Amino acid sequence: MKNYSQVSYFNLTAYFDTGTLKYMYFILVLSLYLSIIAANVLLIVLICVNRSLHEPMYLFLCSLFVNELYGSTGLFPLLLFQILKDIHTVSVSFCFLQIVCVYSYATVECLTLAIMSYDRYLAICYPLHYNTHMTSHKVFLLISLSWLVSFLSVIVLTSLSSSLHLCGNVLNRVGCDNYLIVKLACSDTTVNNIYGLISVVIVVIIPLFFILYTYMRILKVCFSGSKQTRHKAVSTCTPHLASVINFAFGCFFQVIQSRFNLDNVPNMLRIFLSIYFLTCQPLFSPLMYGLNMSKIRIICKNLFN
Repeated sequence: MKNYSQVSYFNLTAYFDTGTLKYMYFILVLSLYLSIIAANVLLIVLICVNRSLHEPMYLFLCSLFVNELYGSTGLFPLLLFQILKDIHTVSVSFCFLQIVCVYSYATVECLTLAIMSYDRYLAICYPLHYNTHMTSHKVFLLISLSWLVSFLSVIVLTSLSSSLHLCGNVLNRVGCDNYLIVKLACSDTTVNNIYGLISVVIVVIIPLFFILYTYMRILKVCFSGSKQTRHKAVSTCTPHLASVINFAFGCFFQVIQSRFNLDNVPNMLRIFLSIYFLTCQPLFSPLMYGLNMSKIRIICKNLFN
């Protein structure tokens, strides 16, 4: 099955010599990772133990926070380990494991944000029929499908890449990237490119256009609706829309990093851009929802008081 025996490891060359400052960088990155864990775990526990939060919107949020814990775990342990090492290498098998983790995180995130926009669309545009359309069975089905579709699509993607004959092992990143591995191939990559394009359209482009469509409908209802409708839309849609925009920026930075030569960009900026959607999104989302969702904010206030 595997034909990459000529490559046993990959060199991650985006790192640079920090000397004694590596301990400071290690503490900073570790602090960021612990902050991500604390913020997401806190909100997951709050949603799970409070029956008043067992509503579709909060259950989708719980899935989102679980995914952000999962995605950040695909990056930070390796990143922390690499910061302390002098030789920045990673085995081929671990590299593909990281790709599965990071890519499935991105896919689940995109699909979950699309599902949440559909949930808000039903709640604001069809409030009287919301409970009929968004049943507990449907919530469970949508969450399960978002995870299942994501893992299946990414496993197929990495299976295609792992069968390639590679003629190099240098990745100019702080983590593994499927597109850069495909670029190292000496064998034909037509199938990989076609499947990669189809996957991007299905799990990224279509969900983003669906989010855009639902918000256009929500805005239409808000402009023609009552003040109460507008207040409900602003309070529940603002954190979601901010999360979508933040995630879209992260994906854009990933594409720019993979497709274009950024050798003239400072190292620190390149590293920041390459890990943006695995650091800022997992920390940004729980803070946005925790501060803007009134039910979560009240429960947090009571908890800390």
